Amino acid sequence: MQTTLSLAANGRVVIPAPMRAQLGWEGGAKILARLSHGTIILEPIDAAIRRAQSLVADYIPAGAPLADELIAERHAAAKNE
Repeated sequence: MQTTLSLAANGRVVIPAPMRAQLGWEGGAKILARLSHGTIILEPIDAAIRRAQSLVADYIPAGAPLADELIAERHAAAKNE
């Protein structure tokens, strides 16, 4: 699906109802907007979170107790203050 949109004087763009319906976007939905190589990309927050998690997943060993490590680091830093 493709359409031409207009930028209003106040900078707002309206995403047409058929596109919003196809994406399951309703009024009040939280959407992340980011620039990538001169292009604006819109994506739901939950999709952005999944994308970020997949980007870092390769760097985290399976079953790593990250929360426990963070807490231990914070306790050690607090002792050094």
